[in-house]
Amino acid sequence: MTEAKTFTLDVPGAVLHYDIRAAEATTAPVLLMIGSPMDASGFASLAGHFRDRTVVTYDPRGAGRSKRVDDAGESTPEQHADDLHRLISALDGGPVDIFASSGGAVNALALVAQHPEQVHTLVAHEPPTAQLLPDREQALAAIADIRRTYDQAGFGPAMAKFIAVSGFRGEIPTDFADQPAPDPAGFGLPTDDDGSRDDVMFGQNLMTCTHYEPDLDALRAASTRVVIGVGAESEGEMAYRAGVAVAERLGTKAVIFPSNHGGFLGGEFGMKGDPDGFAVTLRQVLAEEG
Repeated sequence: MTEAKTFTLDVPGAVLHYDIRAAEATTAPVLLMIGSPMDASGFASLAGHFRDRTVVTYDPRGAGRSKRVDDAGESTPEQHADDLHRLISALDGGPVDIFASSGGAVNALALVAQHPEQVHTLVAHEPPTAQLLPDREQALAAIADIRRTYDQAGFGPAMAKFIAVSGFRGEIPTDFADQPAPDPAGFGLPTDDDGSRDDVMFGQNLMTCTHYEPDLDALRAASTRVVIGVGAESEGEMAYRAGVAVAERLGTKAVIFPSNHGGFLGGEFGMKGDPDGFAVTLRQVLAEEG
C-alpha cells in the first residue's frame, strides 16, 4: 500500500475530500471505509491492516475537510448516499467493498438501496436505525431531547446527554428525557455555551440519521451482500440493538466484532478499541461469499 493521496470531488452543495491508499497488483475490490459524522482520520489504524488492498476513505459533507458550499442545515442519509454514489463513480474501479461505521452504516444502507450495482459487499457496523427498535418512540424522544438541548444550551450539555443515551443498555425508559440531565463536566465537556450551532453531528446529522428507516425490500432484493456487524462489548446499547434489528429484518444474523461501537479505533480521538482483532474479523467477513 502506498501513502495516501488526497483528491477532491465537487458534489451538489459540497466539496468532498477523499484519500486513496493504493495497493499494487491486487485484484480485490477497492475497500471503502466510511463513517458519519466521523471523517477519514478515524480509519487510520484499520486501513493499516489492509495494505494488500486499495483503501479509500473520505470526509462526509460538512465533516473534516469536506466543506459545504450551501447554507443547508441538516443532511440526509439519501444525500450522503448520493455523495457516495458519485465518489464510487469517480473511482471508476467497479463494485467496491464497504466497511461502514455508525452513521456511515446508515448512509451505506441508503446507498445500497439506491445503487446496489456499485457495492459488492457492505459490512454495516452498528447502524443507529432507531426506527426499527421495539422502543422506537422512547428512543426517538430521547434523541429529539438531545437536539433540543443542543439548540438551547450548546455542545457540552448535548454531548453529555448523547453519551448517556448511546451508552444506555436495554430499552429506553419512557421518562428518560425527563430524568436529571448529566453534568457535562463529569465527562470533561465544556459547560459554557459558546453560541455556535454548527456541530456536524448535532446540527447536521443526528436527527436525520437516527430517524431514517432503511428500504428493507430494496436491500433484500439487492445484488449486494449486506452484512450487519455489532460490537461484543456494546450489547444492549441502542446502536447494537438497532444493528441486530436490521439483520433480523434482512433475514440474517449480525456478526459479532471485537470490542465496542468504535472497536476499530487505535487511539484516534483518544479512543482505543481492538483494531487488530477487528481487522481479523473484517477480513474474514469480506472473504466470505453470501
